[in-house]
Amino acid sequence: MLSEALESLLSGEVALAKEILRDYINATVGFPKLAAATKIHVKTIHQMFGPKGNPTTSRLFEIISYLQEAEGVRFEVRPVRAGLRSKKRRLPRAAKRNASATVRR
Repeated sequence: MLSEALESLLSGEVALAKEILRDYINATVGFPKLAAATKIHVKTIHQMFGPKGNPTTSRLFEIISYLQEAEGVRFEVRPVRAGLRSKKRRLPRAAKRNASATVRR
């Protein structure tokens, strides 16, 4: 579930990521324990992961760091080429001629 939340966050699906993280926190460490560990007020954490919440990057990653530690995992971000972008597009012959003509000038 934590992995899914991080993937959603990296994919730009912030609302979904916050929802998953909220559910994950409820199911595992709980908000009071997370608040004590991060020294962020419990109500603030609830607001951060609510529908209108807007957590700062530093607080969000502080919480993610704690959740990784509590779970005993460490996530890494690695670049992966998207399937559509990894294939080179073939230019039509006319476009190739125009491109090579432009380079020669």
